[in-house]
Amino acid sequence: MKVVILDTADEVCEFAAQYVKRKILEFQPGPERYFTIGLPSGGTVLGMYRRLVSLYRAGELSFEFVKTFNMDEYIGIPKTHPQSYHYYMYYNFFRYIDIQSANVHILDGNASDFERESAEFEKQIQLAGGIQLFVGGIGPDGHIAFNEPGSSLVSRTRVKMLTAETAAANARYFNNDLSQVPKTALTVGVGTIMDAKEVMILASGTQKARAIKHVIEKGVNHMWTASMFQMHPNAMVVCDEDSTMELKVKTVKYFKSQSVRYMSLLEERPPLPEKNEGDRKMENSHNEASVDEQHVP
Repeated sequence: MKVVILDTADEVCEFAAQYVKRKILEFQPGPERYFTIGLPSGGTVLGMYRRLVSLYRAGELSFEFVKTFNMDEYIGIPKTHPQSYHYYMYYNFFRYIDIQSANVHILDGNASDFERESAEFEKQIQLAGGIQLFVGGIGPDGHIAFNEPGSSLVSRTRVKMLTAETAAANARYFNNDLSQVPKTALTVGVGTIMDAKEVMILASGTQKARAIKHVIEKGVNHMWTASMFQMHPNAMVVCDEDSTMELKVKTVKYFKSQSVRYMSLLEERPPLPEKNEGDRKMENSHNEASVDEQHVP
């Protein structure tokens, strides 16, 4: 497993955007050959989306022949709800780029049959040729998407119950009313992500330090679901200094020395679009949050 340690959370987002750009351009997508990417939501990756929009506006990247598959969605709230992941993706990313709506795949939290919806999502991934690159973030307890501690490491897309801790933490985004927080969600499985040809996990902030320690230095454990990516043949963790505070000094030194060869991806930085009020609110929410960004848009 590759590990890239950068100084700041902004550099993590910059690296991630440049890496996505490189993978798409190397793939050379076209009408008969779509690049497929798995996408997360939340505060950690918001900066990545802003930079990808900048690359598109600069004419350096097109999403015309890209198919996206999002990790998860709450059950029971409208797609237009500000806390739905449909809304998050459209508001922060899709409306700014040239992706076709038919190529966007997000689980339907209002489907009449969730088992069928989950199976169809897996089928669409297979029909698209599998996922080339799955980008994700991890929670402080090491979970990814809604695959909470104890989840099967070979799980597929399915319904999952939110833990009491996650629901309580998410209440701030639902007017601090716990009764408004969805109790369940649809999520890709750990096995679904493991099937991707490549996985890139992003982490930033001291609240992720314990999870990063388990993902990098400890063994594979279903109580730390992201640790499963140690078994992936082409996985990479991209994290900032703050998130490495629980790693051994020699571990940090080793991976920082290895990170130098990846730094060329950060050399070209197109100007970022002006931040709007929504961006500022999102970033403020992320700075205050202590739960997985996959759960809190």
